[in-house]
Order: sequence, then structure tokens, then C-alpha cells
Amino acid sequence: MIPLSLDGAAHLLVLTGAGISAESGVPTFRDAGGLWEGHAVEQVASPDGFAIDPSLVWRFYSQRRAGLTGVTPNLAHHALVEAEARLGERFLLVTQNVDGLHPLAGSRRMLEMHGNIMRTRCSACDRAPFEDRTAYGDGVVPLCDRCSAPLRPDIVWFGEMIARATLAAIDAFVRAAGSHLVFLAVGTSGVVYPAAGLVDVARAAGGRSFLVNAEPPANAARFDHIVIGPAGRALPALLGA
Repeated sequence: MIPLSLDGAAHLLVLTGAGISAESGVPTFRDAGGLWEGHAVEQVASPDGFAIDPSLVWRFYSQRRAGLTGVTPNLAHHALVEAEARLGERFLLVTQNVDGLHPLAGSRRMLEMHGNIMRTRCSACDRAPFEDRTAYGDGVVPLCDRCSAPLRPDIVWFGEMIARATLAAIDAFVRAAGSHLVFLAVGTSGVVYPAAGLVDVARAAGGRSFLVNAEPPANAARFDHIVIGPAGRALPALLGA
């Protein structure tokens, strides 16, 4: 395994996807046909789907919340926490995952690109998102106690844009790092943008890129170094955790 050297000037930008959480036993929600209880994912993970049937959407997310009961971070999550502790402001974690395992492990310099399933926000007013682990019963649509509009999971749905502040923070980190940037992708499919394009951003900055994945993703050819195998075993070795 090629060591990932993090000297005094190196800035580590990490991207994680579903593969890192799979080792913790995070359950999948789609059946063999890519559906959930016969519904296309757009029906339960889009603004239009929520407008048509908010109770169906909440049933879907309540099941996912319930499925995370007892799920804990694995060695890969903890290795990233240790890397953050060593690097401080020269570390930034960007995750596509919504399961909340990174903050549970102790990650703080972190951006959740697609939100967090354990947070809820109002669908109408500017009430701040809040922690909510409730698995609501069938037919229940929680309401905002400020404006009485339906609450919704704090998730970036299909058809919605990733927060500008998130993209701006990534850009600022890359610019500060310059050619000292080290990009590490873990457990990603390489097909969902803008996350899949971060390896190209790193290359354009003159940085190095590393990939840890159970199998080669769609954009594997664009990385400098590739480690195929479980993240829980590879990351501690790669990061010296």
C-alpha cells in the first residue's frame, strides 16, 4: 500500500460515500428492482413527492431512522477523526452520507453535502434545522410549531441544489491548499456530481489523489493511487491511525 504522506504543509480533503457506512451495517432501502415498497425513489425523496404524499415520505424516512438504531461508526470513521485531530484546519471531510455516523464518531470539520437523516426542518419557514431521531408512526406528518407547515427531513432531495455555502467551503479549502492538496475518496460510486468531480478539482490544483473502495468506481482511472478493499482495514493503515 502506498503511504499517504501528510507532512507539515499537506491539506487533506476527504470525500466519503455509502461504502464507508456499509461496513457498519447500514441497511439499504431499495429492493432488487431499485424500488422501495414498489415506489420509485423520486416518490419519497423529492419536493414533488413530498407535496403529493408527505405521509408516504415520512414513512420512508422513519423506516430509515429506525434501521439505524444500534448502528455505530467503524474503524474507517474513527481513522478520519484521528486524522482531523492531527491536521486541524488542514483537514476537511465532505460526505455524501446522511446517516450521521461521521459526527457520531467525532468528526467536526465536516460538510454533509446531502444533509442528515437525523435532522428535521420546516418545509415553509426559516426555522433552523434541529436534531430529530423520531421514527414517526404510519400516517403521521409532523408540523412546525412556529408556522404549522409540514416538517420535512433535512435532506437534499432529487431536484434540489446542494447549499452554496457547502460548495464555497470546499472551494476555499482547495484554494488554500494549492499544490499541497491531498484528496482521498472512500466508498464512493464516482457517478454522483459534483462529488465525483472533486478528483478533477484536486488534479487541476496540482494535488495528489487516493481512492479506497471495495471495487473500482466509475471514475477510478482519474486517481493517482487506488486501494481496493474494506475501508475499515485500509484507512487506518493508509492514514497511520
